[in-house]
Amino acid sequence: MTYPNTQLFIDGQWQDAAEGKTLAVFNPATGKEIGRVAHASKVDLDKALAAAQKGFETWRDMTAAERSKIMRKAAALMRERAGDIGRLITQEQGKPVAEGKGEALAAADIIEWFAEEGFRIYGRIVPSRGGLHVRQMVLKDPVGPVAAFTPWNFPINQVVRKVAAALTAGCSMLVKAPEETPAGPAALIQAFQDAGIPNGVLGLVYGNPAEISSYLIPHPTIRKITFTGSTPVGKQLAALAGQHMKRVTMELGGHAPVIVCEDADIALAVKAAGAAKFRNAGQVCISPTRFLVHESIAKDFAAAFAKQAQGLKVGDGLADGTQMGPLANPRRLTAMAEFTKDAVERGATLVAGGERIGDAGNFWQPTILADVPLEAKVFNDEPFGPMAAIRPFNTVEEAIAEANRLPFGLAGYAYTRSLKNADLLARRVEVGMLWINQPATPSAELPFGGVKDSGYGSEGGPEAVEAYLNVRAVSVTNV
Repeated sequence: MTYPNTQLFIDGQWQDAAEGKTLAVFNPATGKEIGRVAHASKVDLDKALAAAQKGFETWRDMTAAERSKIMRKAAALMRERAGDIGRLITQEQGKPVAEGKGEALAAADIIEWFAEEGFRIYGRIVPSRGGLHVRQMVLKDPVGPVAAFTPWNFPINQVVRKVAAALTAGCSMLVKAPEETPAGPAALIQAFQDAGIPNGVLGLVYGNPAEISSYLIPHPTIRKITFTGSTPVGKQLAALAGQHMKRVTMELGGHAPVIVCEDADIALAVKAAGAAKFRNAGQVCISPTRFLVHESIAKDFAAAFAKQAQGLKVGDGLADGTQMGPLANPRRLTAMAEFTKDAVERGATLVAGGERIGDAGNFWQPTILADVPLEAKVFNDEPFGPMAAIRPFNTVEEAIAEANRLPFGLAGYAYTRSLKNADLLARRVEVGMLWINQPATPSAELPFGGVKDSGYGSEGGPEAVEAYLNVRAVSVTNV
């Protein structure tokens, strides 16, 4: 499938930016330009905001059944087009085409679940203390037009979680999607357009992230902000939203601990954690990164993990058999080199990888570091790449303390055959999502979000819908 140039989507129309400005899109497997994306100016944003307000006034007055019908049709279109969409994502982001197709198919599942969840937005009747002639009601209404800001690592997944929850609640949404990976989000919005969503309910813009966020967040049309990205940027946007009393959902950075207990199934831990670690070349917010392994099995675990890493086929995501694609941009290669150099200089052992592959594209060897000291950069800053850092521990309590040491709390993993350990880990590990004896299995019906500096709010489950609703009390008496 030929990679397209991507336009803005405003008031139900695909259009070039008012000033005609575009940005280049590059294929990370080749480093070559493959297309252009429209760069919005204030003129485009004003049009998009006006459309979002108009769209909201239409969409909020439609029934849950009417909204659900359109959403389910969009999901069906995503399923039909998943193969082509997957290839677009691979060209702009780098992940193997099977992962790109899987992202499109997962989007369809998310849309369908939220389409049905809209039927369960319930208010309630509250008995009155003033007598039977008083009717007290609790109503839930859509909060209003929403501004969404999404990153490049999952071009569709990061958008669809926001869009589906907002739409089922009755909100309109203006999406500022990533300039590096514009075609994936555009394909998602196209599915909703083809499904018959009213003009203005969904908008899509690209441009300078700082300029767009600083204009949209304070704007009186926008009533809620949802952001996925780094913790430093998330804190800045949350502070700006707070100045204007805008509701916020933040899904921010992580540094996921993996606790492998003495009684763990090593083969299972390596297989499950390894698959999660090298998915999307490690460029996943919930990717396992800090491997805390009991000292009695640390060497065996590192050796098995290194063997798995060395056996991965790394290459162009469009090529048959590719298991891990390139990093998304050249700066990630620089980061991987810096993380590796720092760890080794501080005493870590490089047991697999640690170098760039070739000189074309952004390819990096799957990397395993053992005996990593706590002061190493990789044990304190999220690597966001195909790199696993292993450190031994003596007691489960010691591992939990290390897991909780950093301010991040998005995701965590653990492996143990002991119910006692599993219960202790479930209660004490400070993360928003914890998977024990399995890879990450996020789904539409489960909460998706972090604690501490990894953000607040959820982008899954009924909790995600609640974030887009105002709760109001109405009391009526007969006079």
